[in-house]
Amino acid sequence: MLTLKHLITASICTMAMSSGALAAAVPDVNLTPMPNAVSLTGGTVRLPEVLTYSTNLNPADLADLRAYLPSYPLALTPGGKDAFINIAVNGGTDEADESYKLTVAPGRVTISAATPAGAFYGLQTLAQLARNYNGELPAMTIDDAPRFSYRGVHIDVSRHFFDTDYIKKQLDMVASYKLNRMHWHLTDGAGWRLEIPGLPRLTEFAAWRPQHTYAEWRDNGGKYCEYTDPAASGGYYTEADVKDVLEYARLRHITVIPEIEMPGHSSEVLAAYPELSCEGEPYVSGEVCIGNEATFSFFEQVLDEVIRLFPSHYIHIGGDEASRRHWKNCPKCQQRIKDEGLDGEDGLQSYMIERIERYINSKGRDIIGWDEILDGGLAPNATVMSWRGVEGGIKAARQGHDAIMTPEAYCYLDHYQDDPETQPVAFGSPVTIFQSYSFNPAPAELGDSITAHIIGVQGNNWAEYIPTPEHGEYMMYPRIIALGEVGWTQPEHKDQASFKHRINDEIRYMQSRGYNPFTLSEQVQTAQTIDYDRKCITLSLTSEKDPIDIRYTLDGSEPTLASALYSQPFVVTDSIILKARLFDGERPLGQVKTLRTDYHKAIGKTITYAPDGDYYRDKKEYMAGGQTGLVDGLRGGKSYMDGRWQGFCPNKLDAVIDLGEVTEISRVMANFMQMKTPQVYLPVKVEVYASTDGENFTLLGTDTLRDEDAALDATFADFGWTGAPVPARYVRFVATQGEHRFSTFLFTDEIVIQ
Repeated sequence: MLTLKHLITASICTMAMSSGALAAAVPDVNLTPMPNAVSLTGGTVRLPEVLTYSTNLNPADLADLRAYLPSYPLALTPGGKDAFINIAVNGGTDEADESYKLTVAPGRVTISAATPAGAFYGLQTLAQLARNYNGELPAMTIDDAPRFSYRGVHIDVSRHFFDTDYIKKQLDMVASYKLNRMHWHLTDGAGWRLEIPGLPRLTEFAAWRPQHTYAEWRDNGGKYCEYTDPAASGGYYTEADVKDVLEYARLRHITVIPEIEMPGHSSEVLAAYPELSCEGEPYVSGEVCIGNEATFSFFEQVLDEVIRLFPSHYIHIGGDEASRRHWKNCPKCQQRIKDEGLDGEDGLQSYMIERIERYINSKGRDIIGWDEILDGGLAPNATVMSWRGVEGGIKAARQGHDAIMTPEAYCYLDHYQDDPETQPVAFGSPVTIFQSYSFNPAPAELGDSITAHIIGVQGNNWAEYIPTPEHGEYMMYPRIIALGEVGWTQPEHKDQASFKHRINDEIRYMQSRGYNPFTLSEQVQTAQTIDYDRKCITLSLTSEKDPIDIRYTLDGSEPTLASALYSQPFVVTDSIILKARLFDGERPLGQVKTLRTDYHKAIGKTITYAPDGDYYRDKKEYMAGGQTGLVDGLRGGKSYMDGRWQGFCPNKLDAVIDLGEVTEISRVMANFMQMKTPQVYLPVKVEVYASTDGENFTLLGTDTLRDEDAALDATFADFGWTGAPVPARYVRFVATQGEHRFSTFLFTDEIVIQ
C-alpha cells in the first residue's frame, strides 16, 4: 500500500496552474465567442415579453433580415420609434467590416454596425445574452470585431453524403457563433456530389456505392454502382439544391467555398471516365493523367459550372496527397514533362495547378488549395490552406500569399476527441476541445509582415468514420465552437477556465435545439511537471466538465463519495498509483482513471539509440522533445501528437540507457499505444537486457503482444519486464512490430526503470 510518505506538499515542488491562455482582459461575461471589449455599466435590464425592433436597413437588407428572423432564437416583432431593439447600419465603406456595438440600457437595446454582417453578429450576441441570463441582461456596452476575416467550417460530403437539410442545420448553428465560411468538400475518391451538365456519369455512377459507410465500401474494394442499383447509397446536389444552400448561407452571412479535388483524390472521376487515367482503366489510381489534354477539358467544363453556380471569389482546387507513381510510368505524362521542360513528376503537378489557376483567374476568380500547391509557383492572389502543420501557411505568407491555418493537430474534427478506448472509431491522434482552443494561428512573434497574410482558421470535419448525420454533429461540436473563438477573439481576451464554463453551457443549449454534440470527456484529465533538482513530479487533475468534483485514492481502491476530494496539485517523489473519478454530485461519471506516476532511475540519464532503432525525426510532434524524450519523466496522454510520445518508423525501438552506476533494478517498462486508423500499432515483441559493463548484455525477459490487445482498434498497453532485483548499469530496451508492419508507426512515451 502506498502511504502519504510518497507525497509532499505542492509548495516544495510547484506547478503553475495555468488556464492555458492569458488572463481575460474583459469582464467574464457568458458569451461565446468572447467579445473583444466589454464595459459593464451596472444593474440589469429585463427583456419585455414582446420584443419589438426598428431599423434603418435599406429595403433589400431589410428583406434579408426578415427572411432570416424565423430561424432567430428570439421572436422579434416590427415596431416603431419606441421599439425596444434598434438596429442601425451606418453604411461604412468597407463591405468586409463585421464589427458591431451593442448597448444594453434601461428600456432599450441598440445594435449599431457599419454593415448588415456586423448587425447580424450583434443580434447573435443579444440572443446569447437573453438565454444565458434568462432574459435579465447585465447593463453593458460591447464594442466588438473579429480577429480574422476567415472563420471556417469544412464539411466533407464525399465520404458520407449529407442532404441539404443537414447542411442548413449546421449553417444555423455555426453562424450563431460568428463563423462566416463553409468549405464544401464536394468531390473526392469516395463520391462525386455535384451535378455537372454534359457529364452524367459523375452523378449516375460515381455518386453511388453499394455500401452505406465509407469503411464498408473501402473494405469491399471501393467500387461504385449505378444509381438504379437497389443497394445504391449516396447522392448528389442539383442546381436547385446548391441555390437553396447558398441562399440559406447568404442570409446568415456565410460564404460557401466549393472544392473540386485535383489532380489526386480523383478515383471517382476515373471510375466514371477511365480515359482520364494514365492506364485508361478504372480503379487503378486516384490521380488523373496530366499528359492528357482531355483531363484539362474535363476540369474546365466542371469549373465553368462551379463558377456559374457559386458566387464565392475563391474556388478550392485541392492539390493534396497526389501520388506520382502513375505519372512516372505514363508515356503521356513523361512527354508532357519533356515538352514543357518540367522538373519531373513534382513539376508535373505544379504544371497542372498553375494551368488550372490561370483558367480560374481568367474567369475573375482566385484559387485556394491545400499547402502542397506551394510546391510550384502560384499567382499572387492564390491562398494556401495549411493542413500539415503551420509551416505551409507561414511559407505562403512569406511569399506574399494569404494563408488559412487548419493544421491537423488543432483543427481536424474527424480525430478522436477523448480517450480512444471510450469513443466510436475515429481517425488519428485525439484532438481535444482545449487543444483546439489553445491554437494561435498567427502568434505575434512571426512579425507583422507574416501575420498580415494569415487571414483565418478553419475546422475540418472529414467523414471517413462518420456514418450518420448525428455522428457528424457529435464530431463537429463543440470543437468547432472552440475554433470559432480562436478566429474571433484576440488572444489576450481568451481564457481557458472561462471558456470551460461557457462551453458546458453551450453544449446544453445545443442539445435543447436538437443537436447531438459530444458532451465532453467523462474522464479525469492529468498534467505533470518535473523538478529535476528536487527529484519530484507535480501531478494535477482537472476535467473538461464544469462544474464537477474529482475524487481519488492512492491505495489501489476504487474512488467513492467517501474518497478524497481533489483541491490542489500534489507531488510524487517515488511512485504512486492514482485512481481518480468524476462525480456529478453523488453520481459517478465515466471510467476510473488509473495512472502510475514514477520518479524512476532513468530520469535524466543518457540514452543511446541503435542506428536501426532510432526515433522518427521528420515531424516535431513525433519526437517527444528529442534525444531525452524517453527518459524525461513526462508521460504522454492519449494523443501521439501531444509532444510526449516518441515515434519510430521503420517501426523498431532499440535503445540503451546508462544509469551512471551499477544499481539494482527490478522493473523495466514502457507504455505503447494502438490506433489502427492512422496505422499506429502495438509492438509484437519487447526484449529487456541488462549489463554492468556496457559490453555483455543478459536477456532479462521478453514480452509479446496479446491476441486480445491486437484485435482492438484503439488501446494502450505496458510492455517490459518485472522480476527479482538484478545489478545493472546499462539497460537495453528493444521493441519491434515485425516485418509485416514496415510502413506503420510505433509510439512510446517513457522507459521506466525501477
